[in-house]
Amino acid sequence: MTPASKARFIAAIAFPALAFNVAQAHAAPHAVPQAARMPVSAIYSAEVRMPHISVVTAGKGSPVILIPGLSSPRAVWEDAAAKLAANHRVYLVQVNGFGGDDPGANLAPGILPGVVADLDAYIAKNKLQGAAVVGHSMGGLLGLMLAKAHPADVGKLMIVDSLPWYGILFGPTATVAMVEPQAKAMRDGMAASYGKPNPQAQMIASKLALKPDSQAKLLAWMDKADARVSAEAMYEDLMTDLRGDMAGIATPITMLFPTSAALPKAVAEPIYHGAYKDAPHVTFIDVEDSAHFIMLDQPAAFEAALMAFVG
Repeated sequence: MTPASKARFIAAIAFPALAFNVAQAHAAPHAVPQAARMPVSAIYSAEVRMPHISVVTAGKGSPVILIPGLSSPRAVWEDAAAKLAANHRVYLVQVNGFGGDDPGANLAPGILPGVVADLDAYIAKNKLQGAAVVGHSMGGLLGLMLAKAHPADVGKLMIVDSLPWYGILFGPTATVAMVEPQAKAMRDGMAASYGKPNPQAQMIASKLALKPDSQAKLLAWMDKADARVSAEAMYEDLMTDLRGDMAGIATPITMLFPTSAALPKAVAEPIYHGAYKDAPHVTFIDVEDSAHFIMLDQPAAFEAALMAFVG
């Protein structure tokens, strides 16, 4: 399979779910806690609200900052955070407008830079420089943006199924300028869906998670994300190309990516390895039998990788 055909195959699998009503698709509910665990939400600190994000904390120890993806609430980390909180101070971020939150400043352009600025301000105020940062999907891109702009903030970075530029999925010769017209159309269509039902919900959930219970969790939150915020955030994500910056990001990176019957390792591996080939310190971990929401499809494998990462 040629590199071009591989990229088209990835796009055919992954990008339709991202491109159409991703505002609804990327939302995820509280994972059902294991019987022996207290839900971490029961021990959250009081929420700290900022213009673009809110943060709650749990546990004690070295800091771990968890950033969810496009349209996802902080609850996507629920089970993993409960385990982390036994030995770490866990900081769970939520982008305003997701998880049913008021959108705050996120109804205007500049969401991604605003989130990075809020994260840096929060880290500075709470003296969290050098924290372990974990980001899923758009949260992974935000982690890279934070490491680029404020290297001291991020001691190490785990990226869960994200790319330095999602436009890669349009094809190996794609550029930001080439993608922009389609990205604008997607943004405008998504924003226009605000307050309307999503007839494609089940199809989208099936693209983003393999297991029925994972899909049910996604579906349960589909109406929680503000489509206007998701539309602009998705557009900004597609307009943010960090490929040329990767060589200068010295932060150690652990990169988790999914494989499955629909996305074999032989297809997925060259895409992810190629995207991060210029990063000076990157470790790749493939998670079998999973789609985009690795923490829902394969929670045990995800938690094992996460706990090894935080140390």
